Amino acid sequence: MSRVGVLLLNLGGPERIKDVGPFLYNLFSDPEIIRLPVPAFQKPLAWLISSLRSKRSQEAYKSIGGGSPLRRITEQQARELQSELRKRGFDATTYVAMRYWHPFTESAVADIKADEIDQVIVLPLYPHFSISTSGSSFRELRRLRDGDNKFKNFPISCIRNWFDNSSYVMSMSELIQKQVLSCEEPEKAHIFFTAHGVPKSYVDEAGDPYQDQIQNCSLLIIDQLEKLLGYENTFSLSYQSRVGPEEWLKPYTEDVLEELGKKGTKELVVVPISFVSEHIETLQEIDIEYREIALNFGISNFRRVPALDTYPLFIEGLADLVEACLEGSSGISLEQASNLPDRVKLYPQEKWQWGWNNSSEVWNGRVAMVVFLSFLIELIIGNGPLHQLGLI
Repeated sequence: MSRVGVLLLNLGGPERIKDVGPFLYNLFSDPEIIRLPVPAFQKPLAWLISSLRSKRSQEAYKSIGGGSPLRRITEQQARELQSELRKRGFDATTYVAMRYWHPFTESAVADIKADEIDQVIVLPLYPHFSISTSGSSFRELRRLRDGDNKFKNFPISCIRNWFDNSSYVMSMSELIQKQVLSCEEPEKAHIFFTAHGVPKSYVDEAGDPYQDQIQNCSLLIIDQLEKLLGYENTFSLSYQSRVGPEEWLKPYTEDVLEELGKKGTKELVVVPISFVSEHIETLQEIDIEYREIALNFGISNFRRVPALDTYPLFIEGLADLVEACLEGSSGISLEQASNLPDRVKLYPQEKWQWGWNNSSEVWNGRVAMVVFLSFLIELIIGNGPLHQLGLI
């Protein structure tokens, strides 16, 4: 029996307060998060943004216990998936690859090589594909494979998206059903989907399928929910977590909350549709910030559907995806998974050796000093490009 490695891709998150700055730096260093026309500006800008945002982000993480639970939950999901696959007769081992914090993708690749795995199934823990989430993780994996003669020989199959997986849809519907039935007037409860946003240009200019997949997914869940409940609830979809002055997908979550409150909505069931694990966007942004906004606009019963985490049916759905890939009925090559539309131009970040990761701990002091001095000058004069971008 062949040994199967299942590589789970996720974002990652700072586990301690002191990790917040380096995590943000890694995040904004990715050209698929912030796309700049000049490669030389990417790393200095990432350093500047992470420096400016660190204190505020640290306060957010303090409000949820001092760090992100994402790694712990993802590793639990990996263990549950491994157990389910082994119950089905597969000699499977799961690995976790985080994009912007430990354990980094290169650590997972090293473990796969050390375990002498025969084939690899790559499963992103993002149900919906976006060039800034799954796309970035696939590209990082491809970069590592292309530079590793041993890893090049591993057969790799990838699952690009799975927002329409029946077990995923049913799992979400069941969790929503529980919250709806807990409302004082279940039939009048409003179902409020909120997804992590992406810049509007990703969809309009780069052809990112994310928005279409989110919309289709919400309709699939609503259809299943109506079958479970036996009646229809009103629902809406919004996008959260935008960064910077650029326009992101609309409507924004806070705007819809205001609109619903003014229309007289009293009971709200909030569904974090693009998140399969509890983390900062669910525990702090939704549970604290958006709850306060909702209450201020008269929404008296704010109920949030928990993230899937290790919900048994959800884990079974992930195992179904892996099994189908192993049987050859689904799955694509790493090249296909990592390819972006021709009109998306990203410069090769490999030319730079910056960052907090396992292979690169180099800090370019000269460029950092130039950026820092520019930042100080702008603070002193009180005007400049950073003020215009809303970063100061």
